Amino acid sequence: MKKIIILLSASFITTVYGQEDKYPAPVPMTHEMTEFWTPQPPVITPCKRHSDSPLTAPSDAIILFNGKDLLQWEKAPDKNVLVKGKDMTKFKSSEKTNSNWFVKDGVLTVNKEAGDIQTKLLFNDFQLHIEWRIPKGITGEGQLRGNSGIFLQGIYEIQILDSYENVTYANGQSGSIYKQTAPLVNAMCPPGEWNEYDIIYTAPVFKADGTYRSRPQVTILHNGVLIQNHTEILGTTPYIGLPQVVKHGKGPIRLQAHGDDSAPISFRNIWIREL
Repeated sequence: MKKIIILLSASFITTVYGQEDKYPAPVPMTHEMTEFWTPQPPVITPCKRHSDSPLTAPSDAIILFNGKDLLQWEKAPDKNVLVKGKDMTKFKSSEKTNSNWFVKDGVLTVNKEAGDIQTKLLFNDFQLHIEWRIPKGITGEGQLRGNSGIFLQGIYEIQILDSYENVTYANGQSGSIYKQTAPLVNAMCPPGEWNEYDIIYTAPVFKADGTYRSRPQVTILHNGVLIQNHTEILGTTPYIGLPQVVKHGKGPIRLQAHGDDSAPISFRNIWIREL
């Protein structure tokens, strides 16, 4: 009887442990796994200005772009990572401006070959105003149409995209916390018209072990319409993969030079108030 038990036990061990190598490996992460297409934010008509003049900055604001130069900006460090499917480390700097983007007639235009730029100043909590324009006659579809982004503290991306009659995944359209939270509504102006973001941001607080004590939060008005309301940011905003928690201190405002083939977007009237 003891021999039978031993034989059964040995057989059981062989059967169970012999199958370990047959279990499938984890499925590799793809960018589609973090995209959701429904529900799509409702499309509304945003607020309209009576003139095309930029909004005047308040007296306590730091002027980040004055329409004349980029003295507040520098070339952002290259990252050896995929930025929305493009290896940005291949792009080389040019000498067209001190930050390698183009300034003309009060407007700042992306130089895609030069890569991202960021502010020299670092920030925690702030109110940021920034105006941006998709070029009239732009071509392309989905994420390959007027793509850019604003990285809060250099880490958390607020998406910029031509979302005017251009369908993409909801958490990747303009005004989304990229790959996390879709905007409440689509308040996009058509190409050729200026859009405005007013962003109120609260920086995260970290525990000693590097985890969040309180997550970053953001409220955003797009063309005067509330599209993010005290929204918690879950972590980093990668193109592929899930949000990660990265302990950090003050950080810059970073503007993205996305590597798609559509015409580059432009910015103007960028100012910030530290809170």
